[in-house]
Amino acid sequence: MQYTEKVMEHFMNPRNVGTMENPDGYGKVGNPSCGDIMEIFLKIEDDIITDVKFRTFGCASAIATSSVSTEMVLGKNIHEALEITNKVVAEALGGLPATKMHCSVLAEEALKEAIEDYLAKKQK
Repeated sequence: MQYTEKVMEHFMNPRNVGTMENPDGYGKVGNPSCGDIMEIFLKIEDDIITDVKFRTFGCASAIATSSVSTEMVLGKNIHEALEITNKVVAEALGGLPATKMHCSVLAEEALKEAIEDYLAKKQK
């Protein structure tokens, strides 16, 4: 299995790792078949993502897709962030092996869940 240089860079030096007290949006997803678990924490002001953290238990692809997806959403409004698909995340890393594409799906799903959590809190 060959990883791109960009995947290895984000795996070795992941960005935005950690947790957040009282996030405006929180998402947690897992893949039972591989055991990967991904959490995303968002701070949002006026529908703009002002801070993002992630915590991922998984392989190099899971960590790299988490890291790059947090970089992609920082500073974006929530509607722009919702347009980020697993394919966009994989492309930003220069591609993923076919057997690892499910990791990029986790990044997309965790982000969507965190934004849905934010929207649900906002409606209350």
